[in-house]
Amino acid sequence: MIVLKVNGVERHLDVDPEMPLLWALRDVLDLTGTKFGCGQALCGACVVHLDGEAVRACVTPVSRAAGSAVVTIEGLSPDGKHPLQEAWVDLGVPQCGFCQAGQIMSAAALLSKRPKPTDAEIDQSLAGNLCRCGAYNRIRDAVRKAAGTP
Repeated sequence: MIVLKVNGVERHLDVDPEMPLLWALRDVLDLTGTKFGCGQALCGACVVHLDGEAVRACVTPVSRAAGSAVVTIEGLSPDGKHPLQEAWVDLGVPQCGFCQAGQIMSAAALLSKRPKPTDAEIDQSLAGNLCRCGAYNRIRDAVRKAAGTP
């Protein structure tokens, strides 16, 4: 039995310890906001927070998360009012939307460490998150808006 605190709730999972955290979240806990993209930690669609750090859930064994706090896009803000989520909506960031949960979770990890990041810091922090639609400029604008920087 693996015990995780997911979005503030202690969860007991009877799963293979090597199961990727992504599948434990999506298939066992029915938290489908975290997306499967590449399965190789290359695209960032599956980013969640593990004890406050952005991790790729597709390659993180659930055993690594045992005893840790996991936050998914569903837990970032239960009512969708996190400043990043509001900025995303205000600026019309998503096109297809597939990568957006991972983009927001990576940006949230950045803002927790650097509340007023520079454009270079935003670009560096989100460089591993791919957007097939090419919404990178709007993503950066939304991160700046959430940070309260011009």
